[in-house]
Amino acid sequence: MSALLEADGLVKHFPAHGGVIRAVDGVSFSVGPGETLGVVGESGSGKSTVARLVVRLLEPTAGVLRVDGDDIAHLSRRALRAMRRRVQIVFQDPYASLDPRMAARVIVAEPLRIAGRANEIATRVPEVMALVGLGPEHESRYPHELSGGQRQRIGIARALVVEPELLVLDEPVTALDGSIQAQILNLLVQLQQELGLAYLFIAHDLAVVRHVADRIAVMHLGRIVESGPAAELLAAPAHPYTQALLSASPVPDPEVERTRRRIVLTGELPDAHDPPSGCHFRTRCWKAAEECAAMPGPELVDRGHGHPVACLLPGFDAPRS
Repeated sequence: MSALLEADGLVKHFPAHGGVIRAVDGVSFSVGPGETLGVVGESGSGKSTVARLVVRLLEPTAGVLRVDGDDIAHLSRRALRAMRRRVQIVFQDPYASLDPRMAARVIVAEPLRIAGRANEIATRVPEVMALVGLGPEHESRYPHELSGGQRQRIGIARALVVEPELLVLDEPVTALDGSIQAQILNLLVQLQQELGLAYLFIAHDLAVVRHVADRIAVMHLGRIVESGPAAELLAAPAHPYTQALLSASPVPDPEVERTRRRIVLTGELPDAHDPPSGCHFRTRCWKAAEECAAMPGPELVDRGHGHPVACLLPGFDAPRS
């Protein structure tokens, strides 16, 4: 099966004080039709920049970006408009991403107007709002009259109204309460099954992506440091950074949660303007050795763990607590 979305050597650098901020620094991945790729990392890892590159809210500094084989990295305005009918984004904060002056039906209808499909609004808007679990009574309400979960459903409806093939979900449940998070995640799974959608799902919490992702890519300081099938990567994380992220995710079993060993990273995420030499994670890694600083940053290759990992010393060896 050919990939719906392909990124190869994707780079985004921002000018800063005589140098550059390496927000995304040579990232490669693919998403197949009907598949979910979860991209996970801390704030500052570059994952949201990847989301904005994919929907072309940002233009790549370098690299290849394709949708269904078509290069979208440097499209004209007209070609971009056509591409965005196939690729839509749902943002993290449903309140900030909705125009407070517009009623829900106008918000959902807006992509149809932009696409020159205004004649479909009367039938398509109620249809897609019902699809996300909202009724006719919600159509006339403004964002401040809706709950957080309802606002995010409006955001999802707005993305779906032009019938895209791929949704880029940029931390779509982070701003929601726990029980509402579960409802939105279940809705996304249901929509994917019904509509055959592909998802690029951005998150900082592995506990969230484990419920929706087929494959996971872990980002640190603009690079993917580990990737693979979700079940395999979560069962046997090989990179120390992945292990730390997994350790920070809550476990639903109270007994396991009380007794499991934690990995607490010390120090802040390194500066993307002046990253450490060698492996960028070494300044926070309990396994770091001299060669981690002396050698170039490790490449993302399979070192015997069944999925690619960018680490000179891969394997599970948690620090003593």
